[in-house]
Amino acid sequence: MVFRAKIVFVTSHVSDETPSILKSQLREKLRREAHSGESEAVRDGVADWIRRHPQVRTIASFASLPDEVDLTELVTLFPEKRWLFPRVDGDGVCFHASIDPTNDLVRGAFGILEPRADSPIIPIDEIDAFLCPGMAFDHQGGRLGRGKGFYDRLLTQARTDAHKIGVAFPSQIVPNTHCEPHDIPMDEVIS
Repeated sequence: MVFRAKIVFVTSHVSDETPSILKSQLREKLRREAHSGESEAVRDGVADWIRRHPQVRTIASFASLPDEVDLTELVTLFPEKRWLFPRVDGDGVCFHASIDPTNDLVRGAFGILEPRADSPIIPIDEIDAFLCPGMAFDHQGGRLGRGKGFYDRLLTQARTDAHKIGVAFPSQIVPNTHCEPHDIPMDEVIS
């Protein structure tokens, strides 16, 4: 299922809880529920998106955690694309090229698979599309990350024409991710 992000203003009851408190509560709820699912259907949706956007040549993906969609098979399905994977670098993230993520990635920061430090770094302005993980997404393109802000800081530097695609299991679509001004919305969410 693909959702096109659009800005929707909804009036609701007034709450004393700030968006950051609401986000923390939602993260805790999601951790308890341990969302997961079959990656194949979502991966097929991402593959379809790639086929419909042949102009996209350089794609930033991610090595999945257990509660995230596994997209590594896309590298084999689309070998003509330049595939990148994130590596934590201090308070930020940089993207490195990978042609074989099953062999190119090693355990890094936070126990997440990431490229080796000596693999080529690709400048952010060369990235055509970002496939973004998240704990949850909403129908307005809101994304709830893990709370470190890596993707929000990174995406502020992306080209304005670069596609920002949220990738999630259907169970990770929620009514509201409680976005704050610093949160970067997705252009689409594939679930």
